[in-house]
Amino acid sequence: MLLVLSEEYKEHLAVLPQVDPAVVSEFGRIAVEFLKRGINSKVYEGAARKLGFPITTVQHGVEGLMFLLTESCKLMISDIDFKDSVMVLGFSPELNEILLQLYMKNHDAIRSTLTQLAPSLPSYHNLEWRLDIQLGSRAMRQQVVPMVTMLLHLTTDGPDNRRCALQTDPATLLHLISVLEAALASVKNNRARRILRNIK
Repeated sequence: MLLVLSEEYKEHLAVLPQVDPAVVSEFGRIAVEFLKRGINSKVYEGAARKLGFPITTVQHGVEGLMFLLTESCKLMISDIDFKDSVMVLGFSPELNEILLQLYMKNHDAIRSTLTQLAPSLPSYHNLEWRLDIQLGSRAMRQQVVPMVTMLLHLTTDGPDNRRCALQTDPATLLHLISVLEAALASVKNNRARRILRNIK
């Protein structure tokens, strides 16, 4: 699988051939550091002073590298595919090799950082439901209005578990069930399996 970069990020990465290979390695180190600890504008200013480049050029170079490394790690791109993806940018073989070494060296650290940054979503624990039927009212003596009331229990990573109360009519509930069944069926096709394999 090849990584496709937008024109914006190609422009950001265009600064890399203009600097020494040691500077590219330093940009890579800064990018990985920013992923772990967050962006620090003082680092941009210091690097820009040393190199004699505008701060925006340094910032774009580091952000372009950060995007290249994170997207490659997200998609679990192999070293050969990474090399082919970078080759499209038209860099020198030496620069391509430096970028490949950056990717291979920091792959595991970036993956673990991305895993920690992923939001923890609540998961299903239990469901209580009740069917209410209104048979009449003062205005309309003969009517049937069914409503399904559900209490959804969710577990979270923290100590608090959440409960959500939902109410719907049977027609909407049947539509929701059919949409969820279609989504489950689509997960079983070959394309979805291939995507899930690459995500893991």
